[in-house]
Parts: sequence; structure tokens; C-alpha cells
Amino acid sequence: MGALQDRVAIISGAGTGLGRAASISFASAGADVVLLGRRKAKLEETALAVKERTGKEALILQTDVSDEAQVQEAIAAAIRHFNRIDVIVNNAAVFEPGTVLELTSNEWQNQIAINLTGPFLLTKAVLPAMRKAKYGRIINITSGLSWNGAGGYAAYSAAKAGLESLTRTLADEEHEHGILVNLYNPGTLRTEMHATGKDPAIVTPDLIRLASLPIGGPTGTIVSYG
Repeated sequence: MGALQDRVAIISGAGTGLGRAASISFASAGADVVLLGRRKAKLEETALAVKERTGKEALILQTDVSDEAQVQEAIAAAIRHFNRIDVIVNNAAVFEPGTVLELTSNEWQNQIAINLTGPFLLTKAVLPAMRKAKYGRIINITSGLSWNGAGGYAAYSAAKAGLESLTRTLADEEHEHGILVNLYNPGTLRTEMHATGKDPAIVTPDLIRLASLPIGGPTGTIVSYG
């Protein structure tokens, strides 16, 4: 049996990159996977890859994670389909350049909405089901830019710093309910957002370990690849 046998895992940003790699790896480890993303065609490509590699049928839910109504409907649909949610990987992100002086208010708000508000909305939506089950594993994808910043990436860096603080807060609030909340920094990956870096599949074993932590396992921590 795989490390995630009979678990249900939601993965945001599942259409490409780390989200796609995680979806395949989680299904290979025995999980039923729910794919969230804005581009249905990309989600369908991921679902096909999951089916070809594992024989499992992934649930596709086209969702803008920054839209609260869409998030709530997606989580409700996932619960109707599988009757539970055990794991969520908050991976959806936009990585767009812009200095503080250059960024428009709308550009700033868009990156905060997807990179920080999105994980907040998804987590808020899954918490009632996780609390009821007295079990949950939440993994938030972060970046080294959260603590050292980077000239030209003001909104992304600020959003990831906020996500790290949110993660530690959630860990404190939810541990008594059997819910573990951790951060994962994969380093530079070769994805649509970045032309060079590691193959995302290389880091997915770390995600599986965080997704399958035992009761009383670490929470509020940050794990980095390598």
C-alpha cells in the first residue's frame, strides 16, 4: 500500500509544473486527487497523465483560487464526490516581476489575491471537513524570496512572506484538531514560471512525506528541498 492509500488530496495549480508532478506522485502513492486550476485544458492534460501512470481517475474542478464563491463550490464538489478531504497542497501561484515603484495597485492585488488570499480561502473552506474528521495535512508552497526578498519581485515576495506567517498561525490554531500545517520550499523548478531549474518530479517525495505525517507530527515548520 502507498503512503497515501485511501487519502483524498486537493492540489491547486494542478495544470502544470509542480502541481502536475505532485498530482501524479500523490496518485501513485495511493491518493485520490482533486485538480484545481483556472485552465481546464491543462487540468485535463494532468488528469490524463494521472490516468496513464496510475490508472486513477482524477477529479477536475476548474477554479480561480482567488474567487471565494468558486473555492467554496469546488470544495463542496470534492466533498460530495469523495466524502472527505485529507490533504491540500496550496501550490497555485503567479510569479510576475515588478518593483514597488513600477507595480500598479491592480498588479499588486492580483498577485496577493492568488499567492496569499487563495491559500487562505482554500484552507478556510477545507477546515470544517478536516476538523470533523480530526485529521488534515495542509502544505503551503513557499520560496526563499519570502525572507530575503528580491529586487523586482515585490508582490510575490511579500505574498510568500505572508503565507509563511499564515502557516504558522494555522499550525497553532489547528493542531488540537489533528491538522498539521507546514511549508515547503522546493527551490528553483523548471516550470511555466521559470525556464531553468530542477524537474518538479524530483521534489515530490518531500511533499508525500509532509502529506503522510503521523499523528502528532511536526507542524508550523518549513522544509526545503535538499
